[in-house]
Amino acid sequence: MKEEAPIIAIVAGEASGDLLGADLIRGLRNYFPDAIYEGIGGPKMQAEGFNSFHEMERLSVMGFVEPLKRLPELLKIRKDIIRRYTQLQPVVFIGIDSPDFNSHIERSLHGVGIKTVHYVSPSVWAWRQGRIKGIKKSVDLMLTLLPFEAEFYREHSVPVRFVGHPLAGQIPMKPDAIKAKELLGLNLSKPVLCLMPGSRGGEVELMADLFLEVGEQVSSLFEDLQLIIPAANEARYRQLQTILSNRDQSNVKLVLQQSHLAMEASDAILLASGTTALEAMLFKKPMVVSYRLSRLTYALVRRFIKTPYVSIPNLLADEMVVPELIQDNASVTNLTNAVAIALSHDKRELLVEHFEGLHKVLALESGNIASKAIAELVV
Repeated sequence: MKEEAPIIAIVAGEASGDLLGADLIRGLRNYFPDAIYEGIGGPKMQAEGFNSFHEMERLSVMGFVEPLKRLPELLKIRKDIIRRYTQLQPVVFIGIDSPDFNSHIERSLHGVGIKTVHYVSPSVWAWRQGRIKGIKKSVDLMLTLLPFEAEFYREHSVPVRFVGHPLAGQIPMKPDAIKAKELLGLNLSKPVLCLMPGSRGGEVELMADLFLEVGEQVSSLFEDLQLIIPAANEARYRQLQTILSNRDQSNVKLVLQQSHLAMEASDAILLASGTTALEAMLFKKPMVVSYRLSRLTYALVRRFIKTPYVSIPNLLADEMVVPELIQDNASVTNLTNAVAIALSHDKRELLVEHFEGLHKVLALESGNIASKAIAELVV
């Protein structure tokens, strides 16, 4: 009788998790070549042969308040996942990011003897540090992308492996802005500002108009400025098209996906805080980091924040390397001034050198390191 193929269950909740999941699956195939990879994932994971039972986009919700609107659907999906893998008993369950969704799954499956891994540390080192107690009870292995995260888990006796960040291996140490401009059809002799208001619908709703207003103001200061906006997916592309329809688009280029190419082509980037700040750092670009939440969500969040910085470049450097303008500080005037400085950065070479050093720290074979750690856990 033929032995059934082992199952490796993975749940990723957004685009950055999809990228990590695809890289991880490639590494895991070296140890589990006959395994079935399934759960929830996006197009990159599916391109690696992953079976996704729900649309990943449905998990991409923001903050504390916004998920309440979709709570019944999220609870149903989570219940389906727990029921399925309690019955099927996968070799391992891997939750990639999305801690508010994955933590309950991990605890439930861990409770019935299934090995659980969480890939991408929640920001427990920065805020709501009491969550570490729940993590210790539900996760057999934490995989962190950043070195200071691993130190925090070691201090709290949680099994952990720092794996580096896959993006650090995928993004070149020396970006080629001229080639990127050519591929995007941009004028090689004119400066480029990349606007990145987020990958989720709620983020774009909160940030896009603000960023576009800043883009218009900065365009009045830099006469030949070109604006490029990469939309994370088709839904965001349509959303941004609607927002742009009420504005002057003469110097604006909206592109579907191609975010890395847009960043590589840019002279500066205005971005919503998150993984994008890391990507901008790896592309060695001057940037301005900004973010807004709904007032209620921000009021709930701010009291729990334990770190002086919100962006990854500043956290890695442990100093304010790039400006952060958050919530009420994210005004058109403040952002315009900061972006103008970024575009005419008089210490660009020093910034590039700093970013190159941080790039090297993260440039490990993440998928291979993570997959080896998982194989050691379950074999």
